[in-house]
Amino acid sequence: MGKQLVRMKAVVYALFPFQQKVMSGLWKDLPGKIHHKISENWISAILLLGPLIRTYSYV
Repeated sequence: MGKQLVRMKAVVYALFPFQQKVMSGLWKDLPGKIHHKISENWISAILLLGPLIRTYSYV
């Protein structure tokens, strides 16, 4: 029995501490995302925001 050569590929990901952009994907096209969510769920948005606006205007 002999030893067989096994090729291994390793991928190493590293982040440079001064170039970390963790939250950039969250803020990209934020108005478009908000408009999309409200246009899909406009009834839920009215039911959520309606009482909040009425309570604020009453107070």
